[in-house]
Amino acid sequence: MFAVEGREKMKQAARLSIDVGGTFTDVVLEHLGGQDCFKLLTTPDAPEIAFLQGVGTILERTDVAAEDVDLVIHGTTLATNALIERKGAQTALLTTDGFRDSIEIAYEHRFEQYDLYMERPQPLVTRDWRFSVPERIAADGSVLLALDEVAVWSLADDLRATGVESIAICFLHSYVNPAHEIRAGEILVQALPDITITLSSDVCPEIREYDRMSTASANAYVQPMMATYLNRLEKGLLEIGITSPLLLMMSSGGVTTVETAAALPIRLVESGPAGGAILACDIARENDLDRVLSFDMGGTTAKITLIDDFEPHIARSLEVARMHRFLKGSGLPLRIPAIDMVEIGAGGGSIASVDTMQRIQVGPESAGSVPGPACYGNGGEDATVTDADTVLGWIEPSRFAGGQVKLEPERAGRAVEQHIGGPLAIERKFAAAGISEIVDEHMANAARVHAIENGKNMVGRALVAFGGAAPLHAARLAEKLGIDTVLVPHRAGVGSAIGFLRAQISYEVVRTRYMDLHAFDPDLVNEIFAEMQKEAEAVVRLGAPDETLVEQRGAFMRYRGQGHEIMVKFPVKTLETNDGGAMSDWFGDAYKALFGRTIPNLGVEVLTWTLSLSTDRSSLETNVGQGGDHVPEIEGQRNVFDPATGTWVSANVFSRNNLQPGAQIAGPALLVEDETTTLVANGFNATINRWDQIVMTREIAAK
Repeated sequence: MFAVEGREKMKQAARLSIDVGGTFTDVVLEHLGGQDCFKLLTTPDAPEIAFLQGVGTILERTDVAAEDVDLVIHGTTLATNALIERKGAQTALLTTDGFRDSIEIAYEHRFEQYDLYMERPQPLVTRDWRFSVPERIAADGSVLLALDEVAVWSLADDLRATGVESIAICFLHSYVNPAHEIRAGEILVQALPDITITLSSDVCPEIREYDRMSTASANAYVQPMMATYLNRLEKGLLEIGITSPLLLMMSSGGVTTVETAAALPIRLVESGPAGGAILACDIARENDLDRVLSFDMGGTTAKITLIDDFEPHIARSLEVARMHRFLKGSGLPLRIPAIDMVEIGAGGGSIASVDTMQRIQVGPESAGSVPGPACYGNGGEDATVTDADTVLGWIEPSRFAGGQVKLEPERAGRAVEQHIGGPLAIERKFAAAGISEIVDEHMANAARVHAIENGKNMVGRALVAFGGAAPLHAARLAEKLGIDTVLVPHRAGVGSAIGFLRAQISYEVVRTRYMDLHAFDPDLVNEIFAEMQKEAEAVVRLGAPDETLVEQRGAFMRYRGQGHEIMVKFPVKTLETNDGGAMSDWFGDAYKALFGRTIPNLGVEVLTWTLSLSTDRSSLETNVGQGGDHVPEIEGQRNVFDPATGTWVSANVFSRNNLQPGAQIAGPALLVEDETTTLVANGFNATINRWDQIVMTREIAAK
C-alpha cells in the first residue's frame, strides 16, 4: 500500500536506516544523489505502520526505486518499551529444584537504604509461572544429579493447558555445562511446538545466577512479540518492493541479522541510542577529539555516553525499567554487551509538574507521540519540555519536524502556566525557563555521576549533540559541565539513524571459565577462544559473507577476593605459558586507569572471556568537505528568552541547509533545519567546519 508508483524511478544503489523511538520515527536514505531524511510521529500501538509509511514517503520524495535499496538497517525501542510497560508474552520459567525464587530474591540488598517505602522491581515471571525440575550440575560442569526427563515431559503437559506463550530455561551452572538445558529445551520444543524457548546458556553463558535468570526471562518475555514484529516488517518491505536484507542494530553498537535478532531480541534493548554513540565516535575521529561526551536527547529520553580515544566504553550489563528515581539496583538487570551509557527521562516530551515542596519536577513520565506535548494540539494537556522550549521562542512552530507537526504556541503557554506558573505564582516565561533549567541540570548531574562511576572527568571534553531536542539544550548543558566546545552534525535530529549506516556487522560471544593466573593454562584459553571465534563467525557471515573481519579479545578480571570484575583487552594471538604474567600486567594497567592505583601482593583471576568479531571499518570513507569563507544569509530575527540573564534577546535566524563551510555566526542565533533547531546561546560563537558540522565555542574559552 506504500508502493511508489506513477513515474520512472532513478536506478541507483541506496541504503535505508530507520530508528523507531518513543516519540518519533526517523528515516534516513543514502543514495547517489546524497542523503535525505524524514521524521514522523511513531505509531505506538503498531510501530511498523510509521516505519513503512516513512520508508514509502522518503522513496517517493527522492525518486529512488524500491528495488534499488541494497540494505535496510533498523533500531527500535520496542523491546525496551515492552519491558518497561510489562506488555510482553505470558512467560514461564523452568529452573533447578529449590531455586525458582532466585529471580525474586535478587541481590538481597536495598538500593535505597533508608526509604521505608522502597519498592523492588517485580520479576517478569510471577511465582505461579515459575517451575522447577530435579537436576543439578556442579560449578566445574560435572553432573551431580541427572535431569529428570519424565518431570520435564509432565511439566509440558501442565503448561499446554495454561496458555503459556514463551518459556525461559535457567538451570544452575549451565554456563559451564549446558547439557541439561539443551535436553529440556528439546523436550519442550517437541511437546509444545508453538511455544518459543529461551536457554540461559544461549542468551547469557556467564556466572551469577540471578543476572542470567533475569536476562533469560527478559529474552523470553519479548521474543514472541519481536519475532512477530520483525516478520511483519519483512512482509511490509516486500510489499513496497524492497528485497534487500534487513539488519537490526544491537546494544553493543553492531548490527546483526533478523534471524539472530528474533532469537536474541534482548540484545536490541538499547539499539537506537547505540547508533547515536557510533555517530559521535566518527565525529570525534574526524575532528581529532580524543575525549568526547555524546549527548543524545530525543522526544522521550536523553542518553549520555563517554567516548575516549574514539571508542565508547562497552559494558557487560545494564538495567532497564528502573522504578525509583533511576537509582542503580531498582531495575531489571540484563547481562548483554552494550555501549555503556546513562539514560534518563529527560526528552522533549518529558512532563513537568510541581511537587508538594513547590519544586519543579521534570520526567521521567513522557507524553510520547500520543497525545504528545500540549503544543502538538493532539489532546495533550500536560506541560512538557517541548512546550517550554516553544514558549521560550526556541522553536519555529511551522517548521517543527519538517512541518509534519504544526506547533500551537498558545496551547504550550497555557499548559506551562496552568501546571507550573500558576502553582508557583510566576510569569509564563519564568515557568518555562524553570522547566528548561531543571531538565538541563538533570542531564548535567547524570553526566557528572556517569563520569565519576567510570573514573573519568569532564575537563577538556567536547560535547557532541544530536537528537531532536539536544541542539536546543547543548549550549546550556555545556556551560553547566564546564565544556567549551559543542559539535552538532548536519541532520542532528536523525543522528542515531545516520549512525546505523556507519555501524559494523558484529557479534560478541562470552564464556565464563574461572582461571587463576598463577595456574594459567594457555591451551585451555586458546581452545575457548577458538570455540567463540567459530560461533561469532557463523553469525557475522550471515550478513557479511565476503567481508574482512576484525577480531577483538578480552577478559573480565579481578583481584582474588574481590566481588566484581573489570574489562581488560588484550592482543589477538595464540597464547603461551608466559602470557599469564602479561595478562596480569594488562589487568594492572586497566585497574590503575579506573581506580588510580593497583593493589600489591594480590593474585589476579579471570572469570569470563570475551570475543567479538565485526566487519572492518578502517577503510570506510568519511565526508571530507571543503573549508573556506562563507557569509551566511540571515533569514529573519526572533525573540528568544535567555535563561542565563532572565531577559528576552533578539536572535538571528538562519536556514541550516544554506550554511556553507567557513560560515561564522555569533550568538544568540537559531540555525533551523527540518529535523531540529540549534540554539547558539548568548556567549557562544558558531562556525561551520569542513565536515558541515556546527562547532559552537564559548567566548570565555576563545579568549
